[in-house]
Amino acid sequence: MNRKARKKAIRENLSSYAFLVPWLLGFFIFTLYPMIYSLYLSFTDFNMLQPPKWIGLRNYFVMFVGNDQFPRDERFLNSLFVTFRFVFISVPLKLVFALAVAMLMNQRLRLIPFYRTLYYIPTLLGGSVAIAVLWRRLFAGDGVLNAILSGVFNVNNPPAWISNPKYALYTLILLSVWQFGSPMIIFLAGLKQIPQEYYEAASVDGAGKTRQFFAITLPSLSPIIFFNLIMQMISAFQSFTQAYIVSGGQGGPLDSTMFYSLYLYLKGFAFSEMGYASAMAWVLLVIIAALTALAFKGSGSLVSYGSGE
Repeated sequence: MNRKARKKAIRENLSSYAFLVPWLLGFFIFTLYPMIYSLYLSFTDFNMLQPPKWIGLRNYFVMFVGNDQFPRDERFLNSLFVTFRFVFISVPLKLVFALAVAMLMNQRLRLIPFYRTLYYIPTLLGGSVAIAVLWRRLFAGDGVLNAILSGVFNVNNPPAWISNPKYALYTLILLSVWQFGSPMIIFLAGLKQIPQEYYEAASVDGAGKTRQFFAITLPSLSPIIFFNLIMQMISAFQSFTQAYIVSGGQGGPLDSTMFYSLYLYLKGFAFSEMGYASAMAWVLLVIIAALTALAFKGSGSLVSYGSGE
């Protein structure tokens, strides 16, 4: 390469890097620096009014072990239990429901585009404060659901779903499952990519619809199922708005809806324990990363990419 060509290549590279500068500044200023600083804060006692005070691993010690001087945080452990329960119930139910609706939407019927849009609306609205308030009224003791149970089905004294620790979490699980639009659209795109020749050949061999579903549809969709599983799991661990609104911002009743992110918010902004909240954020990051790694490790024999893998 001669000198003129080298100068031209350098100018082109500099132009490319110049276009990357805004993104790099945003990444370092608004992402990397806050992450590093929050990691530092997780080893401190910081109430946002005084400078951070270094306390080492005390925040993490209080979370999981504790002693007479620094008792273990039982509410933290409860928030972990509630969140894991929410994730492991809501995510599979949402994926099953989304796949079932996607298969219905894959049929050649009239007004299918309208129905696809209609079924996607809950995902657009479900995370809003307005829907959470509506959900709270729907499942209240004097709400619409109990009015229907009493007036139509003659159920005597139906429970106050939101204020009953036995049922409160399940109302939030139902709200999460209702927001099935996003995985449904992804499943629908995957169903469109399955060659119809597979089903025609299976029909010729005498395979019924059930056999075709388990032998063709599920294996062909396995990468998309895995993708939706990872994305919905990460999203479920970060659920906040619904629990905050429905429980009145306290995770009640009796901490039955105290999601991890809600407790993190309360620790950081309600109790001004920003150092402890930062430690909780990093524990959540480790949990999500570990579960994601386990999912990838266990997906080898279950996910088929159509290339022998």
